[in-house]
Amino acid sequence: MTEAAHQMTSNPLPPAARKPSSVGLPQGIELAILDDSDKRVEEGEVCIRGANVTKGYLANPEANKSAFTQDGWFRTGDRGKLDSEGYLFLTGRIKELINRAGEKLSPLEIDAALLSVDGVNEAVSFGVPDEMRGEAVWAGVVLKEGAKLTEAEIRDRVKTKLSKMKIPERIFITDSIPKAGTGKVQRRLMAPRFLEIAKNEPVKAKL
Repeated sequence: MTEAAHQMTSNPLPPAARKPSSVGLPQGIELAILDDSDKRVEEGEVCIRGANVTKGYLANPEANKSAFTQDGWFRTGDRGKLDSEGYLFLTGRIKELINRAGEKLSPLEIDAALLSVDGVNEAVSFGVPDEMRGEAVWAGVVLKEGAKLTEAEIRDRVKTKLSKMKIPERIFITDSIPKAGTGKVQRRLMAPRFLEIAKNEPVKAKL
């Protein structure tokens, strides 16, 4: 990221180990996984500090207050964990976590479960406002050409991969997922788009 003069971690060259799904080892920086109270935890926010890390944002004290801990750690906004050898594994973005009844759920885990269903080509989970639980889990999926799956069938097939609270309450089968010009999924646009679709759905009669 720009605030760290770009590079923060990297998988080492052979003969050192290169671990699948890991973004590697810290390069020229200190790295810690911290919680909201700035305590080290097994999984939490990826925080860094070092000579190449910015000292702050110009004329923006509010941004500096939220971006740095009292010990000078810079909060990257990424969620992750370190293995026993110090390799970093990213598990999502802090702002994208789904807060369901106080439990912080990683949408990446839910996405992976949905993508494991035969016939699903793309899947993006997201949180929507819920009066009782803060947020509910919804998802949008794009099926592979020729695949015929219903919302109920997809939900049934992820039951062995996700705990009950992580299974999306609504799964929208759609033709496309919102993406930026670079092809990156725009998760923040999912809730507004599918809330509007849900609002315009025909009301089902109660028996």
